[in-house]
Amino acid sequence: MATMIFRTLIAAAFVSTVCHPAAPVAADDAPTARVFAADNLVAWCIVPFDANKRGPAARAEMLARLGIKHVAYDWRAEHVATFEEEILQYKKHDLNYFAFWSWHDAMEPLIKKHGIRPQIWSTAPSPNADTQLERVKVAAVSVLPLVEKSRSLGCRFGLYNHGGWGGSPDNLVAVCEYLRKHHDADHVGIVYNFHHGHEHMAAFSDHLQTMKPYLLCLNINGMDDAATVAGGSNKILPVGSGKHELSMLQTVKDSGYDGPIGILDHRSNLDAEKSLRQNIDGLKKLVARGL
Repeated sequence: MATMIFRTLIAAAFVSTVCHPAAPVAADDAPTARVFAADNLVAWCIVPFDANKRGPAARAEMLARLGIKHVAYDWRAEHVATFEEEILQYKKHDLNYFAFWSWHDAMEPLIKKHGIRPQIWSTAPSPNADTQLERVKVAAVSVLPLVEKSRSLGCRFGLYNHGGWGGSPDNLVAVCEYLRKHHDADHVGIVYNFHHGHEHMAAFSDHLQTMKPYLLCLNINGMDDAATVAGGSNKILPVGSGKHELSMLQTVKDSGYDGPIGILDHRSNLDAEKSLRQNIDGLKKLVARGL
């Protein structure tokens, strides 16, 4: 009798499994589906570009209101005096000091004092040389001081695309690989910006696969046609208001990239909070459309 009951239960379980299979894992549970989540976003270009010219306290409060957890800090000479206050305000509001633009010697003691480890972002150079190999070597050597400085501080170093030879994805990868191979610089990676890559859109899928092993952050933007941008219009657009970012972001998701995603202000005539909100809302709409 017990054997018969056991067989009956097994059969019932089999029927239940076949007729009512377990629900698939929700897309939101997949690591790559989390890449566009609010807690993975990095605020970028929000200091000198803020039309309201906020100070550290007001900026931290703004980011907290928006629910942004990570900040890449860009600055100008007038901001040096408030470097430490910026760090303190981020700590107060539980914000991650994610990255620091270029370099200033005033940051070294502050990084040590406050135990932060921001990525250091610097424009990848575009040197003049006769051959590709020489250009790669010259570019690598020119950033070595910051490579070594970031290494000594326990920080990652990001080669940042900003046009020219150094803005090409293939060249970014070549310089990164050279530094890793010849200078044992495994902490060096790439920070890729949509807004400096309109000419790369046609081959973006290939470029992304090439860069992906080295990507430290991917800064997104609303993307108009390359010809329009080359003509001087629509370089900086909120996410969701361009023609091409949906397909580019789908490529990002499909690639399996699950690192940080930067959203930017970069519009000096606009309040940074409004600009960031436009990007957040636009990204949400794209995700709702199936991204």
